[in-house]
Amino acid sequence: MQADITALIAPLLTDSISSTELLFLILTSAVTSFITAAMGIGGGVLLLAIMATILPPLALIPIHGMVQLGSNANRMLMMWSHIHWPMVLHFFLGAIVGALVASQVLVQLPVDWISRAVALFILYMVWGPKPKKRAIAGYKTVFAGAITTLITMFVGATGPLVAAFIHRMDRDKLSTAATFSASMSFQHFTKAVVFGAVGFSFSPWIIPILLMVIAGSLGTWLGLKLLNRIPATYFKQSFAIIVTLLALRLLWQSFV
Repeated sequence: MQADITALIAPLLTDSISSTELLFLILTSAVTSFITAAMGIGGGVLLLAIMATILPPLALIPIHGMVQLGSNANRMLMMWSHIHWPMVLHFFLGAIVGALVASQVLVQLPVDWISRAVALFILYMVWGPKPKKRAIAGYKTVFAGAITTLITMFVGATGPLVAAFIHRMDRDKLSTAATFSASMSFQHFTKAVVFGAVGFSFSPWIIPILLMVIAGSLGTWLGLKLLNRIPATYFKQSFAIIVTLLALRLLWQSFV
């Protein structure tokens, strides 16, 4: 059965990954989207940690960003009427500034440094103190957009950092979720533009990205159906252990 599936998707591949690896990434996208929707935590960080074990280091952040762009854009479109556009536009302005700064540094980083930065960031997201929620408006939103976008260019999954700002809006839950999805969509869009500008070619990865986005949409739908039905305590412990082991493996590989 697995041989039949891998043979089917083989023509869709980039030379950098095998049929089995692509199939695993598609399933991972579905599972991590399910986790985010059902548990409200960790999907983006877990996806980053798993992708880091398969993708070439230079492809990790841009491909992860494109998959997350698809996931967030899907939610943004479904909740379009609830988006608080003044905050999103301020955030996007800051994201442009952060992206411009990052574009001057990205090409100078050694590959091993990227792997180490991702691994250490993942460990911090799992075991470090949670980002404090901060109420922001106006120019502070621009600043938040700039800083988190600069960080995401090097380590990927900055959703928890953005959430620390967006989730303090004095608005209803639906508007907050819609605004968060829109802000993350624009942030990942600027990331894609920057990586394309510094020479990364997305074209060999288009089909894998689309398949992962579709799988993620299905995972999100299923996760929403099972929202709050999964024991959170047991899941959080298992999640922390799995992500930590993946991050430590990535860190070890960057030194050998």
